[in-house]
Amino acid sequence: MNIEVSARERGQNTRLDIVDCDFHPKLTIEQMRPFLSNQWWSYLQTYGNRSRHGYAKGYAYPKMTPQAARRDAWPPGGGLPASDLDFVRQQHLDFYGISAAIMNPLSPTGQGDMNVELSVAMASACNEAQLANWTARDPRLKSSVVVPYEDGVASAAEVRRRAGNKDFAQVFMLSRTGEAAGRKRYWPIYEAAVEAGLPVGIHAFGYSGWPMTSSGYPSFYIEEMTEHATAAQVMVTSMIMEGIFERLPDLKVVLIECGFGWLPALGWRLDKQWKRLKDEVPHLKMAPSEYIKKHFWVTTQPMEETENPDHLLEVMNWIGMDRIMFSSDYPHWDFDDPFVSLPPTLTDGQRKKIYSGNARALYRLD
Repeated sequence: MNIEVSARERGQNTRLDIVDCDFHPKLTIEQMRPFLSNQWWSYLQTYGNRSRHGYAKGYAYPKMTPQAARRDAWPPGGGLPASDLDFVRQQHLDFYGISAAIMNPLSPTGQGDMNVELSVAMASACNEAQLANWTARDPRLKSSVVVPYEDGVASAAEVRRRAGNKDFAQVFMLSRTGEAAGRKRYWPIYEAAVEAGLPVGIHAFGYSGWPMTSSGYPSFYIEEMTEHATAAQVMVTSMIMEGIFERLPDLKVVLIECGFGWLPALGWRLDKQWKRLKDEVPHLKMAPSEYIKKHFWVTTQPMEETENPDHLLEVMNWIGMDRIMFSSDYPHWDFDDPFVSLPPTLTDGQRKKIYSGNARALYRLD
Protein backbone atom coordinates (compact mmCIF):
# COMPACT_ATOMS: atom_id res chain seq x y z
CA MET A 1 0.00 0.00 0.00
CA ASN A 2 1.21 3.51 -0.78
CA ILE A 3 2.65 4.96 2.42
CA GLU A 4 1.06 8.38 1.85
CA VAL A 5 -2.39 6.83 1.36
CA SER A 6 -1.89 4.67 4.46
CA ALA A 7 -0.92 7.67 6.54
CA ARG A 8 -3.86 9.71 5.32
CA GLU A 9 -6.33 6.91 6.01
CA ARG A 10 -4.90 6.40 9.47
CA GLY A 11 -5.29 10.06 10.26
CA GLN A 12 -8.87 10.08 8.99
CA ASN A 13 -9.78 6.94 10.87
CA THR A 14 -8.78 8.40 14.21
CA ARG A 15 -11.74 10.79 14.02
CA LEU A 16 -9.80 13.09 16.31
CA ASP A 17 -9.26 16.78 15.84
CA ILE A 18 -5.65 17.19 16.97
CA VAL A 19 -3.85 20.48 17.54
CA ASP A 20 -0.16 19.98 18.30
CA CYS A 21 0.98 22.81 20.57
CA ASP A 22 4.69 22.02 20.44
CA PHE A 23 6.14 21.29 17.01
CA HIS A 24 9.79 22.27 16.52
CA PRO A 25 10.61 23.26 12.94
CA LYS A 26 14.31 23.33 12.20
CA LEU A 27 15.17 26.65 10.65
CA THR A 28 18.60 27.09 9.16
CA ILE A 29 20.87 30.09 8.97
CA GLU A 30 20.56 29.85 5.18
CA GLN A 31 16.77 30.23 5.44
CA MET A 32 17.25 33.27 7.66
CA ARG A 33 19.91 34.80 5.41
CA PRO A 34 17.47 36.79 3.17
CA PHE A 35 16.11 38.51 6.26
CA LEU A 36 19.43 39.46 7.85
CA SER A 37 21.28 42.63 6.92
CA ASN A 38 24.75 42.31 5.40
CA GLN A 39 26.12 43.63 8.69
CA TRP A 40 24.69 40.77 10.75
CA TRP A 41 25.29 38.10 8.14
CA SER A 42 28.96 39.13 8.01
CA TYR A 43 29.07 39.20 11.83
CA LEU A 44 27.75 35.65 12.06
CA GLN A 45 30.25 34.40 9.50
CA THR A 46 33.15 36.11 11.23
CA TYR A 47 32.36 35.87 14.93
CA GLY A 48 29.37 33.55 15.32
CA ASN A 49 27.04 33.85 18.27
CA ARG A 50 27.68 33.72 22.02
CA SER A 51 24.85 32.17 23.98
CA ARG A 52 24.47 32.48 27.73
CA HIS A 53 24.69 28.77 28.40
CA GLY A 54 26.62 26.32 30.50
CA TYR A 55 27.20 24.17 27.43
CA ALA A 56 28.66 26.98 25.33
CA LYS A 57 31.68 24.84 24.41
CA GLY A 58 29.79 21.58 24.07
CA TYR A 59 26.51 20.08 22.95
CA ALA A 60 23.46 20.73 25.12
CA TYR A 61 21.78 17.41 24.32
CA PRO A 62 22.84 13.78 24.87
CA LYS A 63 25.18 12.64 22.11
CA MET A 64 23.12 9.46 21.79
CA THR A 65 20.40 11.61 20.22
CA PRO A 66 21.94 14.08 17.74
CA GLN A 67 19.86 17.22 17.41
CA ALA A 68 17.79 15.79 20.32
CA ALA A 69 15.79 14.05 17.61
CA ARG A 70 14.07 10.73 17.05
CA ARG A 71 16.34 8.44 15.07
CA ASP A 72 13.72 8.09 12.34
CA ALA A 73 13.19 11.86 12.00
CA TRP A 74 16.10 12.46 9.63
CA PRO A 75 14.74 13.15 6.12
CA PRO A 76 15.76 10.48 3.59
CA GLY A 77 16.82 13.18 1.14
CA GLY A 78 19.24 14.78 3.61
CA GLY A 79 18.99 17.67 6.00
CA LEU A 80 18.21 17.95 9.68
CA PRO A 81 15.13 16.60 11.49
CA ALA A 82 12.02 18.78 10.97
CA SER A 83 13.74 20.78 8.23
CA ASP A 84 11.89 19.14 5.31
CA LEU A 85 8.20 20.08 5.22
CA ASP A 86 7.24 17.25 2.88
CA PHE A 87 8.78 14.68 5.22
CA VAL A 88 7.17 16.38 8.25
CA ARG A 89 3.82 16.06 6.52
CA GLN A 90 4.37 12.40 5.79
CA GLN A 91 5.75 11.39 9.18
CA HIS A 92 3.77 13.66 11.48
CA LEU A 93 1.06 16.01 10.19
CA ASP A 94 -0.66 13.66 7.75
CA PHE A 95 0.21 10.47 9.60
CA TYR A 96 -1.71 11.59 12.70
CA GLY A 97 -4.30 13.72 10.96
CA ILE A 98 -3.12 16.86 12.76
CA SER A 99 -5.33 19.81 11.87
CA ALA A 100 -3.07 22.54 13.29
CA ALA A 101 0.41 22.80 14.78
CA ILE A 102 1.98 25.63 16.76
CA MET A 103 5.61 26.04 15.73
CA ASN A 104 8.20 26.69 18.44
CA PRO A 105 11.62 27.17 16.80
CA LEU A 106 14.49 26.70 19.23
CA SER A 107 17.64 27.44 17.28
CA PRO A 108 19.15 29.30 15.63
CA THR A 109 16.87 32.09 16.82
CA GLY A 110 19.21 34.45 18.67
CA GLN A 111 17.22 34.18 21.87
CA GLY A 112 19.46 34.65 24.89
CA ASP A 113 22.53 35.68 22.90
CA MET A 114 25.14 37.72 24.74
CA ASN A 115 25.10 40.24 21.89
CA VAL A 116 21.61 41.65 22.35
CA GLU A 117 21.61 43.52 19.01
CA LEU A 118 22.43 40.28 17.21
CA SER A 119 19.62 38.62 19.17
CA VAL A 120 17.20 41.30 17.96
CA ALA A 121 18.22 40.83 14.32
CA MET A 122 18.09 37.03 14.44
CA ALA A 123 14.71 36.89 16.18
CA SER A 124 13.18 39.06 13.47
CA ALA A 125 14.81 36.97 10.74
CA CYS A 126 13.53 33.81 12.40
CA ASN A 127 9.98 35.13 12.29
CA GLU A 128 10.27 35.99 8.60
CA ALA A 129 11.78 32.58 7.86
CA GLN A 130 8.89 30.83 9.61
CA LEU A 131 6.45 32.64 7.36
CA ALA A 132 8.39 32.07 4.16
CA ASN A 133 9.38 28.44 4.66
CA TRP A 134 6.51 27.01 6.71
CA THR A 135 3.23 28.86 7.20
CA ALA A 136 3.11 30.05 3.59
CA ARG A 137 3.38 26.43 2.45
CA ASP A 138 0.93 24.70 4.79
CA PRO A 139 -2.13 26.40 6.35
CA ARG A 140 -2.10 23.98 9.27
CA LEU A 141 1.05 25.59 10.64
CA LYS A 142 1.04 28.60 12.93
CA SER A 143 4.15 30.61 13.77
CA SER A 144 5.30 31.91 17.13
CA VAL A 145 6.61 35.44 17.51
CA VAL A 146 10.20 34.75 18.58
CA VAL A 147 11.43 37.67 20.69
CA PRO A 148 14.90 38.70 21.93
CA TYR A 149 13.49 38.54 25.45
CA GLU A 150 16.52 39.96 27.28
CA ASP A 151 15.66 43.27 25.58
CA GLY A 152 12.08 43.94 26.64
CA VAL A 153 11.64 47.09 24.55
CA ALA A 154 12.94 45.48 21.34
CA SER A 155 10.81 42.41 22.04
CA ALA A 156 7.69 44.51 22.43
CA ALA A 157 8.44 46.21 19.12
CA GLU A 158 8.74 42.80 17.43
CA VAL A 159 5.41 41.69 18.90
CA ARG A 160 3.69 44.84 17.70
CA ARG A 161 5.23 44.36 14.26
CA ARG A 162 3.50 40.96 14.00
CA ALA A 163 0.24 41.98 15.68
CA GLY A 164 -2.80 41.30 13.53
CA ASN A 165 -1.04 38.69 11.39
CA LYS A 166 -3.11 35.54 11.91
CA ASP A 167 -0.13 33.37 10.94
CA PHE A 168 1.25 34.08 14.43
CA ALA A 169 -0.42 32.28 17.33
CA GLN A 170 1.66 33.34 20.35
CA VAL A 171 4.67 35.23 21.66
CA PHE A 172 7.55 32.84 22.29
CA MET A 173 10.07 32.88 25.13
CA LEU A 174 12.24 30.36 26.97
CA SER A 175 11.99 29.56 30.67
CA ARG A 176 15.58 30.24 31.71
CA THR A 177 15.83 34.01 31.49
CA GLY A 178 18.66 36.23 32.72
CA GLU A 179 16.50 37.44 35.61
CA ALA A 180 13.33 36.03 37.14
CA ALA A 181 10.55 36.23 34.55
CA GLY A 182 8.38 38.58 36.61
CA ARG A 183 10.95 41.38 36.73
CA LYS A 184 10.11 44.72 35.14
CA ARG A 185 12.61 44.30 32.31
CA TYR A 186 10.22 41.76 30.77
CA TRP A 187 6.98 43.66 31.36
CA PRO A 188 7.02 45.37 27.92
CA ILE A 189 6.82 41.90 26.33
CA TYR A 190 3.75 40.93 28.33
CA GLU A 191 2.11 44.29 27.72
CA ALA A 192 2.61 44.00 23.96
CA ALA A 193 1.30 40.43 23.97
CA VAL A 194 -1.91 41.51 25.70
CA GLU A 195 -2.30 44.41 23.25
CA ALA A 196 -1.92 41.98 20.35
CA GLY A 197 -4.35 39.49 21.90
CA LEU A 198 -1.68 36.79 21.97
CA PRO A 199 -0.79 34.35 24.75
CA VAL A 200 2.83 34.10 25.84
CA GLY A 201 4.25 30.62 25.30
CA ILE A 202 7.24 29.92 27.55
CA HIS A 203 9.19 26.80 26.59
CA ALA A 204 11.55 24.85 28.81
CA PHE A 205 15.31 25.45 28.37
CA GLY A 206 16.99 28.75 27.65
CA TYR A 207 20.25 30.64 27.88
CA SER A 208 20.25 32.43 31.22
CA GLY A 209 23.96 32.03 31.90
CA TRP A 210 23.04 30.62 35.32
CA PRO A 211 23.22 26.97 36.45
CA MET A 212 19.91 25.14 36.57
CA THR A 213 20.50 24.23 40.22
CA SER A 214 21.13 26.53 43.19
CA SER A 215 24.55 24.95 43.75
CA GLY A 216 26.30 24.96 40.39
CA TYR A 217 26.10 23.06 37.13
CA PRO A 218 24.93 19.42 37.40
CA SER A 219 27.11 16.44 36.55
CA PHE A 220 24.60 14.64 34.35
CA TYR A 221 22.15 15.44 31.60
CA ILE A 222 19.38 13.68 33.53
CA GLU A 223 19.78 16.30 36.24
CA GLU A 224 19.51 19.07 33.69
CA MET A 225 16.29 17.59 32.29
CA THR A 226 14.72 17.09 35.71
CA GLU A 227 15.58 20.58 36.91
CA HIS A 228 13.44 22.16 34.19
CA ALA A 229 10.52 21.68 36.56
CA THR A 230 12.18 23.79 39.25
CA ALA A 231 13.09 26.47 36.70
CA ALA A 232 9.41 26.60 35.71
CA GLN A 233 8.38 26.89 39.36
CA VAL A 234 10.66 29.91 39.79
CA MET A 235 9.18 31.46 36.65
CA VAL A 236 5.56 30.98 37.73
CA THR A 237 6.26 32.19 41.27
CA SER A 238 8.04 35.31 40.06
CA MET A 239 5.28 36.28 37.64
CA ILE A 240 2.66 35.95 40.36
CA MET A 241 4.58 37.68 43.15
CA GLU A 242 5.65 40.63 41.01
CA GLY A 243 1.97 41.39 40.42
CA ILE A 244 1.98 41.01 36.65
CA PHE A 245 -1.50 39.52 36.56
CA GLU A 246 -2.97 42.39 38.59
CA ARG A 247 -1.33 44.80 36.18
CA LEU A 248 -2.32 42.74 33.12
CA PRO A 249 -5.49 40.80 33.99
CA ASP A 250 -5.83 39.53 30.41
CA LEU A 251 -2.34 38.00 30.22
CA LYS A 252 -2.33 34.31 29.31
CA VAL A 253 0.79 32.13 29.74
CA VAL A 254 1.41 28.69 28.25
CA LEU A 255 3.98 26.44 29.96
CA ILE A 256 5.44 24.40 27.10
CA GLU A 257 7.41 21.19 27.75
CA CYS A 258 7.71 22.08 31.43
CA GLY A 259 5.69 19.15 32.73
CA PHE A 260 2.82 19.91 35.06
CA GLY A 261 2.80 17.39 37.92
CA TRP A 262 4.56 19.97 40.10
CA LEU A 263 1.97 22.69 39.59
CA PRO A 264 -0.60 21.78 42.30
CA ALA A 265 2.13 21.34 44.92
CA LEU A 266 3.55 24.75 44.02
CA GLY A 267 0.10 26.29 44.36
CA TRP A 268 -0.42 24.71 47.78
CA ARG A 269 3.01 25.79 49.00
CA LEU A 270 2.55 29.36 47.78
CA ASP A 271 -0.89 29.61 49.37
CA LYS A 272 0.45 28.44 52.73
CA GLN A 273 3.25 31.02 52.74
CA TRP A 274 0.98 33.75 51.41
CA LYS A 275 -1.43 33.36 54.33
CA ARG A 276 1.39 34.29 56.73
CA LEU A 277 3.31 36.74 54.55
CA LYS A 278 0.61 38.46 52.48
CA ASP A 279 1.49 41.87 53.93
CA GLU A 280 4.77 41.67 51.96
CA VAL A 281 2.84 41.48 48.68
CA PRO A 282 -0.26 43.64 49.27
CA HIS A 283 -0.71 44.01 45.51
CA LEU A 284 -1.92 40.41 45.29
CA LYS A 285 -5.70 40.40 45.52
CA MET A 286 -6.20 36.63 45.69
CA ALA A 287 -4.37 33.47 46.68
CA PRO A 288 -1.40 32.52 44.43
CA SER A 289 -3.08 29.28 43.35
CA GLU A 290 -5.97 31.29 41.94
CA TYR A 291 -3.59 33.16 39.62
CA ILE A 292 -2.23 29.80 38.47
CA LYS A 293 -5.69 28.48 37.63
CA LYS A 294 -6.74 31.70 35.91
CA HIS A 295 -3.68 32.67 33.88
CA PHE A 296 -1.65 29.53 33.08
CA TRP A 297 -2.11 26.76 30.52
CA VAL A 298 0.09 23.66 30.21
CA THR A 299 1.03 21.27 27.43
CA THR A 300 1.01 17.51 27.82
CA GLN A 301 4.55 16.61 26.83
CA PRO A 302 6.33 15.55 28.98
CA MET A 303 3.49 14.18 31.07
CA GLU A 304 4.46 12.72 34.42
CA GLU A 305 3.19 9.15 34.80
CA THR A 306 1.97 8.18 38.27
CA GLU A 307 1.91 4.64 39.62
CA ASN A 308 -1.75 5.12 40.44
CA PRO A 309 -3.54 6.46 37.31
CA ASP A 310 -6.10 8.23 39.48
CA HIS A 311 -3.36 10.45 40.92
CA LEU A 312 -2.59 11.85 37.47
CA LEU A 313 -6.27 12.61 36.91
CA GLU A 314 -6.39 14.40 40.26
CA VAL A 315 -3.49 16.60 39.17
CA MET A 316 -5.15 17.31 35.83
CA ASN A 317 -8.44 18.18 37.50
CA TRP A 318 -6.68 20.58 39.88
CA ILE A 319 -5.09 22.40 36.95
CA GLY A 320 -8.35 22.29 35.02
CA MET A 321 -9.22 20.15 32.02
CA ASP A 322 -9.78 23.39 30.10
CA ARG A 323 -6.15 24.44 30.73
CA ILE A 324 -4.36 21.38 29.33
CA MET A 325 -3.36 21.14 25.65
CA PHE A 326 -1.85 18.32 23.64
CA SER A 327 1.76 18.58 22.47
CA SER A 328 4.00 16.04 20.76
CA ASP A 329 7.46 17.69 20.91
CA TYR A 330 8.10 16.42 17.38
CA PRO A 331 10.79 15.63 16.21
CA HIS A 332 12.58 15.18 19.54
CA TRP A 333 13.63 11.91 21.14
CA ASP A 334 10.97 12.13 23.86
CA PHE A 335 8.19 12.66 21.32
CA ASP A 336 4.66 11.72 22.44
CA ASP A 337 2.48 9.73 20.03
CA PRO A 338 -0.95 11.45 19.84
CA PHE A 339 -2.75 8.11 19.67
CA VAL A 340 -1.45 6.73 22.96
CA SER A 341 -0.19 9.63 25.07
CA LEU A 342 -3.33 10.56 27.03
CA PRO A 343 -4.69 8.58 30.00
CA PRO A 344 -7.28 6.07 28.71
CA THR A 345 -9.67 6.87 31.57
CA LEU A 346 -10.37 10.39 30.30
CA THR A 347 -13.91 10.98 29.10
CA ASP A 348 -14.58 11.73 25.44
CA GLY A 349 -15.30 15.34 26.37
CA GLN A 350 -12.03 15.70 28.25
CA ARG A 351 -10.06 14.13 25.39
CA LYS A 352 -11.60 16.51 22.87
CA LYS A 353 -10.71 19.49 25.02
CA ILE A 354 -7.11 18.41 25.46
CA TYR A 355 -6.55 17.29 21.88
CA SER A 356 -7.91 20.45 20.30
CA GLY A 357 -10.71 22.34 22.02
CA ASN A 358 -8.58 24.18 24.54
CA ALA A 359 -5.95 25.15 21.96
CA ARG A 360 -8.55 26.31 19.47
CA ALA A 361 -10.08 28.58 22.09
CA LEU A 362 -6.78 29.96 23.39
CA TYR A 363 -5.11 30.47 20.00
CA ARG A 364 -8.36 31.48 18.24
CA LEU A 365 -7.89 28.85 15.56
CA ASP A 366 -11.56 28.65 14.53
